[in-house]
Amino acid sequence: MSIEKVRAHFRTLGIENRILEFSVSSATVELAAAALNTQGKRIAKTLSFLVDEKAVLIVAAGDAKIDNRKFKDFFHTKAKMLSPEQVTTLVGHAIGGVCPFAVNEGVDVFLDESLKRFETVFPACGSSNSAIELTVPELEKYSGFKEWINVTKLPQAE
Repeated sequence: MSIEKVRAHFRTLGIENRILEFSVSSATVELAAAALNTQGKRIAKTLSFLVDEKAVLIVAAGDAKIDNRKFKDFFHTKAKMLSPEQVTTLVGHAIGGVCPFAVNEGVDVFLDESLKRFETVFPACGSSNSAIELTVPELEKYSGFKEWINVTKLPQAE
């Protein structure tokens, strides 16, 4: 199970006790926000794309949407999300629990600028009923991210 992979990864970092598990689903931004009693925009959603025949993860704020033009300008290809089967096979986590921790070898993780608005954010931990609260510097440290990018747009009311 993916949460066990994340738990083992976090154990080596001394933070496994910070994983939050819920009796309800946290598989979507809305469900995670409700489970955590926080704003949806503070959920650090992990989106899975196929770029040059390999999986790429983009961690973005819960209220951010992929901007196709920015995505194409950065990755030099059209944004193509992975199918649920591809996510499980290529990334190592199932839809609803995809996170930037303990992913399969060769998966690049990018952090989107939309996260920098917050002191702490809540990414999933490999299951559809888990999360962890991390500061943005902790997210950088524990995700093994490749770089910060700006490939999203925020709601106009922001």
